[in-house]
Amino acid sequence: MHLDVLDLRNFYYRTRLGRAAQKAVRDRVVAFWPEAKGQNVVGFGFAQPLLRPFLTDARRVVGLMPGPQGVMPWPAGQPNLSVLCEETGWPLQTGMADKLVVLHGLETSDNPQALLAECYRVLGPGGRALFIVPNRAGLWARNDRTPFGSGRPYSLGQIGALLREGDFVPAGHAAALFQPPSERPFWMRAGGLLERTGSRLSGRYAGGVLIVEATKQVPARAGGLRDAVRRPLRVLDGMAQPGAEPATGRLARPD
Repeated sequence: MHLDVLDLRNFYYRTRLGRAAQKAVRDRVVAFWPEAKGQNVVGFGFAQPLLRPFLTDARRVVGLMPGPQGVMPWPAGQPNLSVLCEETGWPLQTGMADKLVVLHGLETSDNPQALLAECYRVLGPGGRALFIVPNRAGLWARNDRTPFGSGRPYSLGQIGALLREGDFVPAGHAAALFQPPSERPFWMRAGGLLERTGSRLSGRYAGGVLIVEATKQVPARAGGLRDAVRRPLRVLDGMAQPGAEPATGRLARPD
């Protein structure tokens, strides 16, 4: 079940905890991808808070929001880059994305396999994707006052298996949101320290979200060596085989 865009906007932009969560996850995204100069960057779900660092140097940035969730204009004060779309029918050309970020998309989807198929279609050769999902072992998935308490949380093994079923190859992972999902002053003040410490100690446990980087698994081309063996080169055609009689008969002996 998809979240409502108004609830997502209010959390990420109008609460202290949401702004802290936005920064913590965005910092991890930038650690994976420090720049995107001249590339096409696509976000799906509610990935807009994570795309802002790429606005300055990317060739194109597009934020896709599924119809059941709703859409909001983004970025504020600039030409709109948000698009309302079908969850499994994106208005993008095949292979156009160099980088893809999925936040609040996979865990709320009614058909994650079909969603991954659309991600696969849009991601170009050599492209990379980041799938950000609630960590079932973390505190944030148990608190329904945040967006990470909705939908299906994943363990690292579960999200890895799902991506491989969708013909993606996991290439790396990290965790974020090590601070508790609380706006109490102590935890808000300690949030930065907890994020730095947690990211150094663990890439899967304790963090509220898992971030998995993946690439496309490109099928092997038809043909190859096996077909080449079935069709050997005929460079020796026409030459006599060892021990065979010449085709023209025996030569006459000179007198």
